[in-house]
Amino acid sequence: MTLILSHSDIRAVLDRGEVYEAVARAHADLADGAAAVPAPPAVRAGAAAFVPMVAAAESARAAAVKLLADRPANHEHGLPVQRSAILVGSAEDGGCEALLDGRLITAVRTAAASAVATRHLARADSRVLGLVGAGALAVEHTRALAAVTGLDRVLVWSRTAATLDRYRAAVAGLGMTVREAGSPEEVTRGAEVLCTLTPSRAPIVRGAWFAPGLHVNAVGAPPRADHREVDGEAMRRARVVVDSVATTLAESGDTLLAVAEGAITTGDVRVELGDVLTGRAPGRTTPHDITLYNSVGIGLQDLAAARLVIDKARALGLGTEVDLSR
Repeated sequence: MTLILSHSDIRAVLDRGEVYEAVARAHADLADGAAAVPAPPAVRAGAAAFVPMVAAAESARAAAVKLLADRPANHEHGLPVQRSAILVGSAEDGGCEALLDGRLITAVRTAAASAVATRHLARADSRVLGLVGAGALAVEHTRALAAVTGLDRVLVWSRTAATLDRYRAAVAGLGMTVREAGSPEEVTRGAEVLCTLTPSRAPIVRGAWFAPGLHVNAVGAPPRADHREVDGEAMRRARVVVDSVATTLAESGDTLLAVAEGAITTGDVRVELGDVLTGRAPGRTTPHDITLYNSVGIGLQDLAAARLVIDKARALGLGTEVDLSR
């Protein structure tokens, strides 16, 4: 039987703390060779890009593919620019185990990965969280980082006042002091941990603004080689850690454009988050290091979160079971 889980089903069972732990384990598994993440190809249909994000993990007893659709024109019609669904296949019998809506899982696992990176790369005494962008990803990142760090102040910039108002309301119960900034530069210069969370095509954050000791999570750019949020100087000045080298070199504009400009080489992008978690590579080595987690997003993060959701939903009798063989 195949379990179909809608957005509301997933929202009822998803536990953000559990996703944090599962994402950390998944990255360690990848470093240990107990999981696999090939670089995803991108196929195009008109202006839409479709990215099949494949992963397999022994701990999940499954393989998964998330079909991510990136269609910028959706914004004009009030629809999400990125939409996705996750198909999970059982490693035990090869059957289609589940089909899940990807929206909430993608947002939560992305923030969880940033929180894992921040725990292992940022200075332990960091207190000021800077957010460039105040949408749904900013809310999820604030929740995730508040749970696992000592950050207690937020400096946030948004293009629109309405988005900022929604952000303030969503994080009001987290006990963090929120202050609006007038520009991305003000956020960057005032932050100790910085998250870039916009779908920007051109750099919105400059490496010249980085202070010693800063940690950056570069998250928002879509998986397109010509989109980036940070410039080549940002990549050059930072100790860069990625979720997957193969995925980064296939679709991260932050990295690929910096390489094309000569700011860095592909040899500068060789440390994965799992390498840091397992001690195979250092993260931060001094309080003055600038560290940058180039988050592209990988199917293994989706699989780790989906495994949790599937097991809890089945235990509670949620979702719709369908026999695809009939």
